[in-house]
Amino acid sequence: MKKAILFISIITAAGLTMVTVYNSLVDFKSWSGDVPSSILVAREYYRHIDPRNFFSVIAPINQIAILLTVILFWRSSVHIRANFIGSFIIYAGIGALTIFYFIPRDIIIFARPMEGNLEVIKTALHQWQYMNWVRTALGLAGIFFSLKGLDLYYKIPHNS
Repeated sequence: MKKAILFISIITAAGLTMVTVYNSLVDFKSWSGDVPSSILVAREYYRHIDPRNFFSVIAPINQIAILLTVILFWRSSVHIRANFIGSFIIYAGIGALTIFYFIPRDIIIFARPMEGNLEVIKTALHQWQYMNWVRTALGLAGIFFSLKGLDLYYKIPHNS
């Protein structure tokens, strides 16, 4: 069971990270392609669904799964435990970054009136783009720590 929970964490973390890559490579280029009209198109596209809903469902699943992984593997070696704790801390940091950095910029980009705010929106777009690559790098680091912990677990002969 504990490996299954770890695999759930790795899969959800990988999914979240790949979505951030997609956001940077596809969505951002669409949003920033011809401001203000590209923002208006994006706002219309997101009128019926908020993409943050995906993150608000999957990110907590990942956070709970990695926390359970830390608890379930607690009696494993200190190196295994340290890797899973590292993942937990990184994923918590990504959550905080999303709440305190990205959501305010999302509101500027997708909800603030265009008139009189065009430069603020453009600035928020570029800040969003830069930090999304940071968020992606953090996601990759968290996945690395989880995979390293899993690798160490499989290297212990009595756990195979």
